[in-house]
Amino acid sequence: MKRNIRRRRRGGFTLMEVLLVLAILVILGSSVGYFMLGAQKRAYIRAAQSQMHSFEQMLTGYRLDLGSYPSTTQGLQALRESPADATSTRWDGPYAAKTIPIDPWGNPYQYELNDADNFKIWSWGPNGQSGDDDDVTNI
Repeated sequence: MKRNIRRRRRGGFTLMEVLLVLAILVILGSSVGYFMLGAQKRAYIRAAQSQMHSFEQMLTGYRLDLGSYPSTTQGLQALRESPADATSTRWDGPYAAKTIPIDPWGNPYQYELNDADNFKIWSWGPNGQSGDDDDVTNI
């Protein structure tokens, strides 16, 4: 006696299988996106710190030639433009080869002369406001 064994063939994926695969893909995609945003933020911070370090070196050259750092009102533009006072004869610039760049978030760098030997350079950071925890500074 022969038995007829019928095998049932699947014609495709069930709705549950498709939804499960989509859910897994969404979870993987969102976690990759989350980590990529963190990497971009760290890269922007490192770029800002690198630019501020370059400014420090340029300001050192400025100080060696003129005997002092630029005033707060002169700002970082003093690295590109000769001062209008009597010390302009000792100015051997421009100390910055190109225009002073903006920070990675699209804002100008801030400069403040604290005293004759100390200055502060900072970026407002991602939110564009000064005095927050996300400010990036050379100090």
